[in-house]
Amino acid sequence: MGKKRVNEVSTTEGAPAEKKKKVEKWLNTSSEDGEGTKKKKRPWRNKVRKLAAKKAAAERRVENSEESTILEPVATAEEATKKKKKRGPKKKKYKPEAAEVEKKNEEGDTVKENPIAEAKKRLDAGRFRMLNEKLYTCTGSEAFDFFKEDRTAFDLYHRGFADQVKKWPNHPLREIIRWLQAKPDKQAVFDLGCGEAKIAEAVGEKHTIRSFDLVAVNDRVESCDMSKLPAEDGSADVVIFCLSLMGTNLYDFIKEARRVLRTGGVLKIGEVTSRFVSIKQFCEAINKMGFETTNRRQLTDYFMMFDFRKIDKVEQKRPYGLKLKPCLYKKR
Repeated sequence: MGKKRVNEVSTTEGAPAEKKKKVEKWLNTSSEDGEGTKKKKRPWRNKVRKLAAKKAAAERRVENSEESTILEPVATAEEATKKKKKRGPKKKKYKPEAAEVEKKNEEGDTVKENPIAEAKKRLDAGRFRMLNEKLYTCTGSEAFDFFKEDRTAFDLYHRGFADQVKKWPNHPLREIIRWLQAKPDKQAVFDLGCGEAKIAEAVGEKHTIRSFDLVAVNDRVESCDMSKLPAEDGSADVVIFCLSLMGTNLYDFIKEARRVLRTGGVLKIGEVTSRFVSIKQFCEAINKMGFETTNRRQLTDYFMMFDFRKIDKVEQKRPYGLKLKPCLYKKR
């Protein structure tokens, strides 16, 4: 009994001693730090506070909007009619069909155009591009048959081409006319793909001009397929292709031009520079078909002019290199 009592006393006396040691240890650490341990910062608390502030602000806005809707006075029927009267009558809708559009012509003067006429022009321009692509991607005989059935299509193409020519800085046809005017002797000239026969109009009194095209637009023009000319062999001194090598059968056109030319006669070609895959190969191909190149020059950045003389020797009937890219207009 005495031993048990002693143990109980020792345990009760030891407990306060341990607490005392812990307190002293804590005091020692606080005295080393100076002012005691500082509280750790908790950054997530600021985030929580900001979210709570936003939520409270949103609730206040909702309460204010509800109060304003409740306090807003409702307009009576009389007040509503008064407001309508103040607005005045409704304006008439703008009708572009009846309006006129101001545009500037080539001289710089303002010209009024009707939108209906302007829309028709755009449609005609689109059809011109379609016809132009057809001429470059079919044979001469196919183009001849097509325009024979639909004369209005040729007229539309002709007008569209004339509009395009007005925008050009230069035209090789003027160079050809000057060249013919400088010729002293009377020449028999075949103008293939003549259009309106401008060469015959300009130098028809000085030279004998025969003008050929798919459709005869006036009395000076003979309608035919340029690969089948209604003319005798060796009856021409000069054969001209001015922007008219437009079919896929170029060999037939050059072969027919050689047939109607006399020996020593001139084949004159004016074409768009961008159409040539290789100018050197183009000239070599024509030379192999019974010609020799006498002149080759670039008129402007846009056009090339070639002069070939007919010789007796024909090396090849369908030589490599006689190829021109189609001259297609951009869609707008």
